[in-house]
Amino acid sequence: MIALLKGEVASIGLETAIIDVNGVGYEINGNPRLLQGLNAGESISLSIETVVREDFIRLYGFSTNAEKQCFRLLQSVQGVGAKHALSILQVLPPRDLYDAIAAEDVTAVSQAHGVGKKIAQRITTELQSKLGALAGEAGAGFAQTARAIVSEGNDTPSPQSGVRGDAVSALVNLGYDSVLARKAVNQIAETIDSPTLEALIPAALRELS
Repeated sequence: MIALLKGEVASIGLETAIIDVNGVGYEINGNPRLLQGLNAGESISLSIETVVREDFIRLYGFSTNAEKQCFRLLQSVQGVGAKHALSILQVLPPRDLYDAIAAEDVTAVSQAHGVGKKIAQRITTELQSKLGALAGEAGAGFAQTARAIVSEGNDTPSPQSGVRGDAVSALVNLGYDSVLARKAVNQIAETIDSPTLEALIPAALRELS
């Protein structure tokens, strides 16, 4: 199986790109964020997930191994295919995806094109039990909320994670995007010892303004 490609970008399309590796062109599928960041003629190294079916062999390219792990993980959920997984990773890079799963943020996951509330709910529910293992796989890429909720394989929410969740909910109710709200709350919470709701919300509002 192909797991890594190093070569030169030969061409870029809407859903695929051709990577020239020593004269052999490999067609890789990727989400728009990856493809739009490529430039023809540049040297590149991509982490590759090879998918083999009866009627095709398809390569999916990712800028990091963490993204590839997310791609695999998402497809372990019933009803989630490669297109769904790529679409989710387009709007939620690994840090934000783990964070959304840890917080059971169905709205954030359902922002992905073609992913409805039902599938998003299934993703956040089924992947809750895998967050402990993900901490080891993702390393430093594991999101702040997920680290607060999952510690050494224990998926019991801590008091601090509850306060963060309440702060995010309050910001969402004020009209802020859930992903941006959570980023602001997590960033502020990391700078405060034993953060309280009264401290988090005003500071996060300043961060978002």
